[in-house]
Amino acid sequence: MSTLTQPTLRDGRTLLDTAMFDRLVRRIAAEHPELAPDMPARIMDQALAFLGATATTTQPIGPSELVDIGWHTFILYTVDYARFCDDVAGRFIHHVPNEDETAIPRGEAGMLQIADCETGNCKCTKPPTAEQCRNAAGEPITQEPVRGGLKVTVRAIHGAGFRVDRDLWPAAATADCTQCHAGCHDSPGRK
Repeated sequence: MSTLTQPTLRDGRTLLDTAMFDRLVRRIAAEHPELAPDMPARIMDQALAFLGATATTTQPIGPSELVDIGWHTFILYTVDYARFCDDVAGRFIHHVPNEDETAIPRGEAGMLQIADCETGNCKCTKPPTAEQCRNAAGEPITQEPVRGGLKVTVRAIHGAGFRVDRDLWPAAATADCTQCHAGCHDSPGRK
């Protein structure tokens, strides 16, 4: 009889040195006193796991509302954040809010998904401009957005080898931002 073993998952916090992690946790705690004492560290851990997943996933993903607090906090430390992005993803991981509230599905449908422009399968949140979304032939892409949920993000985090704190990823929630920029995902998915 053979035994299946589960892969060992790591915490997102392993992507950052302890001093910087603690600094970010302290800032979250100071700026969000309404959070339970253990929540700032959990938020930052999952923000780092999310960012680690963006380095390897070929799908656009977005954070939950709570995890986005960690991402916002990290971005404030621009030099450290840029270095982290380069070390982990080999590129800058952009934070792009979904500003078109009518385009953001709510409830079970999940967040707005935007596919990879590099493959020519780009889906944009709004009609693309010449600078935004083009296929391999250089023609604008105008397909409707693909809809998914935070489940896509959770799968990407787990698939990248990180532990998922399920309490911070409500299944019916939506993401109000992604790692995509220029209205479409035109950053390379893998380096």
